[in-house]
Amino acid sequence: MSVTIEREEWVLSPLIYGFLLACCFLSVFLHPYFSRSGGAARTTTTASSLFDFGPTAPFLRFQRSFLLLYSLASVMEGLESVYGEYEFAYHGMSRDQMVLVASAGVAVSLVFGTFLGFVSDMIGPRKFCILFCFFHLLVGVLKSVTWQRSMLMSSLFMGIASTVYSFCFETWMVAEHEKQGHGRDLLSDTFWLMTLFESSSLLGSQALANLLIKDLKKGFLLASAPASLLAIISFICIRKEWYGNHQKATVESYQKSFAGHILADKSIWMLGWAQASVHFSLSVFWVLWAPTIVEDGREVQLSHIYPCFLGSRMLGSTAFPWFSGTSTLHNEDHNHLIAAFVIAGLVLSIIAYDYQDIGVLVVLFCIFHACIGLISPSLAKLRTMYVPDELRGGMISVSLAPANAAFLFVLIFGGYYRRLENAAIMALAAVGLLSAAGCLHVLRWRRKHLRQNWHEL
Repeated sequence: MSVTIEREEWVLSPLIYGFLLACCFLSVFLHPYFSRSGGAARTTTTASSLFDFGPTAPFLRFQRSFLLLYSLASVMEGLESVYGEYEFAYHGMSRDQMVLVASAGVAVSLVFGTFLGFVSDMIGPRKFCILFCFFHLLVGVLKSVTWQRSMLMSSLFMGIASTVYSFCFETWMVAEHEKQGHGRDLLSDTFWLMTLFESSSLLGSQALANLLIKDLKKGFLLASAPASLLAIISFICIRKEWYGNHQKATVESYQKSFAGHILADKSIWMLGWAQASVHFSLSVFWVLWAPTIVEDGREVQLSHIYPCFLGSRMLGSTAFPWFSGTSTLHNEDHNHLIAAFVIAGLVLSIIAYDYQDIGVLVVLFCIFHACIGLISPSLAKLRTMYVPDELRGGMISVSLAPANAAFLFVLIFGGYYRRLENAAIMALAAVGLLSAAGCLHVLRWRRKHLRQNWHEL
């Protein structure tokens, strides 16, 4: 007598995609109306939007061309990482081998990536954007020639490319923005549009990858081919649209400036810790979200859930103008940013504390990504307030060092030696976010206190 075991499948309602898209649409297009009705109409000197007609034509042309280039770079990042461990498993790698290869990429980011921001500030971020394209082209060529021999080198190159991606485009955009003489208040909307376009580009990369992987024997190779093509196109766009040498300082003068403005300023240390906590929590999330969901035992289509996270991040980015878009660049009210850190930390705490149903987990993960969508442009705005433009790349790369060190520790002791439970790792990420909220609260208090003392004088 045979026994048939039926496995229950958890299905995500497709209506959630339409709901997230509609919310993003309404958030973007209703904000200008409510801003005007609230008496906060924007002029040509205040924050603008890609969808407004108030800003000058040169700025909109610059903003749109940069966002196009940034979208191409985001698609490249997505195509090389969308398959994740499935690509390694398909080629016969064991779990321990996957962990070691991933650890090698993080170690390279920690050892070499920490100092790349310094070099970018000295020789110009434009050259590092070209370097980013070169690394993706190189990875695509390596995977096309021989995957087995190139898996470690590809991981190393992608580790460096991801680090360069985290600072070079933002740094370059700010430098070009200043060079072309646009108002600094116009930076705020470019920041949240970067998050919006990045998330939508990652969604597009997943859709493209799904189309290319119909034939498993050719799918991974075909995914590297468009990434290489996009790298070539991006390289041509960079050479054509923007040119010039942005070298500003020698090594000695840069060291003195960095020590005086960054290392000696406690406010920037707290801002860097906030950036590190976000980077670490995202790294932990992308490693643990799938095992956390499938722990339920029911069958689930993870590829259907992944777009919800990016859609939630898009929605969170569109909330940024509602809190900051109508204010000046030097607005000191960071309540929305502190609240976003607290909510994101509490969400991860709930997940780490006890098991939840798949539906509850998906909702909590979506809330987490919505918070990240609001946090990312807010931190970029704070960097513009506190960090000199000529030191921006170095500050970002240094702030990622503790996050990379913590993530490397998690991969080795949690992934390889298996001495850390997933709940403990998630709790560690939650503690980082909550401590970052405390740092931002102190940062706001310090700025307000210094301003009061200045008025009294």
